[in-house]
Amino acid sequence: MLTTAFFLVIMLVGVPIGACLCLAGIVYILNSGDTVLFQSYPLQMFSGIDSYGLIAIPLFILIGEIMNGGGITKRLIDMALAFIGSVKGGLAYVNILANMMVSSIIGSATAQVAIMSQIMVPEMEKKGYDKTFAAGLTVYGGMLGPIIPPSVMFVVYSVLAQVAVGDMLIAGILPGIVLTLLFFVVIACMGYIYNYPRTEKRTIRQRLHTIARSSPTLLIPIVIVGSILTGFANPTEAAAVGALAAALIGRYVTKEFSFKTMPQMLLKSAIYSAVVLFLVAAAAVFSWLLIYGKVPQAAAAWIQTVAKDPVTFLLLTNVILLVIGTVIDGIPGLIMTVPILLPIATEVYGIDPRHFGVVVVVNLVLGLMTPPVGLSFFVAAAVTGAKPGKMFMVTLPFFLICCAALVLLSIFPSLSLALIK
Repeated sequence: MLTTAFFLVIMLVGVPIGACLCLAGIVYILNSGDTVLFQSYPLQMFSGIDSYGLIAIPLFILIGEIMNGGGITKRLIDMALAFIGSVKGGLAYVNILANMMVSSIIGSATAQVAIMSQIMVPEMEKKGYDKTFAAGLTVYGGMLGPIIPPSVMFVVYSVLAQVAVGDMLIAGILPGIVLTLLFFVVIACMGYIYNYPRTEKRTIRQRLHTIARSSPTLLIPIVIVGSILTGFANPTEAAAVGALAAALIGRYVTKEFSFKTMPQMLLKSAIYSAVVLFLVAAAAVFSWLLIYGKVPQAAAAWIQTVAKDPVTFLLLTNVILLVIGTVIDGIPGLIMTVPILLPIATEVYGIDPRHFGVVVVVNLVLGLMTPPVGLSFFVAAAVTGAKPGKMFMVTLPFFLICCAALVLLSIFPSLSLALIK
């Protein structure tokens, strides 16, 4: 009880979540009186990041940096425009489709929202869309980042759950496609109600020229996802090849990338990677102490009195994670919940850990779009000047359709597992 109270207090006063986990672990050991546990404390932290799969994280982050600096994002948006054509609400569809393409490279919701808000919101505003709607739509498009591979959250989950990184990345493909199609349905309905403007007409020749000009950028996700699906490379090797492909395409195809900017990109990637890896190390200590304190067993005993079958358990988990996700970012949310809930899901209810991982990640990502915090809305607000609260209300149908998608993912494991061999 003392440890929980201490953790909540230091978290509420703004101490970084990684430090909160480490300090709470120290308080727990002191409170237990079993100070011999301090001897294993640094070993547990080191073992948490002693994983080959985690090398993929800085490489995926580097791909995003190179892509943004090499003009690849703009080419992908041009391609999305060419595919969509002149339809009512065309730019809204382009926003989601471009986010889907970009998410196959960036893999981070907040980073994707920051990048795409700078590009899509001004363009949509010029064409007559409300800025608040445009910004809110970009936030939901950014939700695809941690779901469609590559995904930093899936890599972290793989380490926490001790499952193959490649399996988790593949498991996110169908859910990402389903979410994209559901977003299209919402846009079609809203476009009819609010009479969204059409995109400008282009001839077939112009559209084919744009697609041909932009198509080399698709080599990056094809290299990453294709090499994993075919077994040609593991996720870490695929990320390295993807980073090389992004640099070559940015330098010799789009001709906007300069190797002189590489040191700065490497530094930014290293800083973000260090933050993520410290969280993973802190999670290892946190998980170790949870197991020592028999917290998963106590939680399992309570949940079994409420949830009698796997679907009920997953629906209950959705509610719990959505509440947690409203106040805690995605990766810290994974770190705090997976060590408790995963053993219950697999051992008590027989749920496939990969299916459970997809449900958890989608849920926590949705938390980034949920008040009272809604971190992604604040990121979009900082870039565009729109108000976070109004963004949520204007795009409420997208939130509701995401909740429906979560229910579908919980009921039908095949949506997550169909592509896994």
